[in-house]
Amino acid sequence: MQILVTGAAGSIGQVLLPGLTALGHTAIGLDRVPAPGGHDGAWHVADCADPDAVLDAVASQPLDAVVHLAGNPSESDLPDALHSHTLTTAALLDAMVTQGIGRIAYASSNHAVGRTPACDSLGVDSRPRPDTYYGVAKVAAEALLSLFADRHGIDAVACRIGSFLPEPTARRHLATWLSPGDCVRMFEAALTAPAPGFAVLYGISANTRAWWDLTAGEALGYQPQDDAEAWAHSLPVTDQDVFEASVVGGPFAGPEFHRPALGNAARLSRGDQ
Repeated sequence: MQILVTGAAGSIGQVLLPGLTALGHTAIGLDRVPAPGGHDGAWHVADCADPDAVLDAVASQPLDAVVHLAGNPSESDLPDALHSHTLTTAALLDAMVTQGIGRIAYASSNHAVGRTPACDSLGVDSRPRPDTYYGVAKVAAEALLSLFADRHGIDAVACRIGSFLPEPTARRHLATWLSPGDCVRMFEAALTAPAPGFAVLYGISANTRAWWDLTAGEALGYQPQDDAEAWAHSLPVTDQDVFEASVVGGPFAGPEFHRPALGNAARLSRGDQ
């Protein structure tokens, strides 16, 4: 497959491009910055929020699929979050329809359901309960994918990624960790599953203490092989562990992430200084 990977200079992108290449795919990068050292394949420098630039990048070579990783991974106000995650997804989907590209795998987030109490069987049919505006924007992007699947017949898989790290560094990661190897396996499944329509899977490894049901991903061919439990003996116990294990979004659900939806604009409109 010829696959365009947006946000390709990010932490997941720098694992996924060589991973997809090793599996026999042609991975083409797109980011707002030039290709990192070591990448010698095709690369586009463009902002995914610019629909003209996105269309130019998508139309410049034949493509079979898109992996959409681009977006600010941190919390912001609501307009910024929607711009970064939802509007970029819309630009890509419009370009895909124009060019007849029928498959997208989207880096959604566990924070789309981050306010849900932690358990060992949270399924993809649980209602959205975002913990942040970041999570809200991911929910909105998933809704766009569903619309384009119904309206245009695009196959769209939303991968609700947990904690993508080389190895777990906190006790919450015993449930939420996604290993680099399993990340590649997850996107490979999302790109190659026969006719998924609109589908959601949880992007975590085969963690013994997982809070999410992996059945939906397994139905698409995702077979994770790693387990955070191998690090359980070495992770420190902290005062934050109890709260971080109470809801699946962990610290993102805490008061330090509470802020006005419209940021400074809301305060300025009231005359606050």
